[in-house]
Amino acid sequence: MQQIYVIISGHVQNVGFRYSTRQRAESLGLTGFVRNLPDRDVEVVAQGKKEDLKQMAEWLKKGPSSAVVRDSKIDWVKPTKTYECFSIEF
Repeated sequence: MQQIYVIISGHVQNVGFRYSTRQRAESLGLTGFVRNLPDRDVEVVAQGKKEDLKQMAEWLKKGPSSAVVRDSKIDWVKPTKTYECFSIEF
């Protein structure tokens, strides 16, 4: 089990980014969460197999077609918690 921590900036709120991220994560069998941040960025924590996380990281660089991603900071970190599913946090 590996984990990525990602901060995505750009026009990424109010465009369905969280819902699309959850769908993508679920399709890859990942667990974790996505949430909006007060500074208009989006935060993602995803856990799973390395290859699946690589695919997720690549997808997050673009996001859904309604989003405009300016930057995505992706860090590979040691998991400190285990998630049962992939959720949208508010």
